[in-house]
Amino acid sequence: MGKTAENCQTMADIRLEIDRIDRALMALFAERWGYIGRAAEIKGPQGLKADIPERVEEVVANAGRNAVAAGLEPEFYQAIWRQLIAQSIAHEKAILGEKDENGSAR
Repeated sequence: MGKTAENCQTMADIRLEIDRIDRALMALFAERWGYIGRAAEIKGPQGLKADIPERVEEVVANAGRNAVAAGLEPEFYQAIWRQLIAQSIAHEKAILGEKDENGSAR
């Protein structure tokens, strides 16, 4: 565990802590990405599509609630989650071999 923001005395301290947090976030995104690939593997045999709009909205709403609980602006984090979800869906579509609306493989 690093320093708290209040314990940082210099910009070097702040930068070190931000870099530490960014590495931790990337590790969490990598862990999440592993579940995305596995979800596609499970969806295939069940005949489920990569894009399940109801689930997308549920995840975005969860992001908003989690942001509020953390004292953050929900709209900003919901927008980030929409991008994260869009990338995840594209990855799942590639694994599942789903075609886009023009009939091309994604």
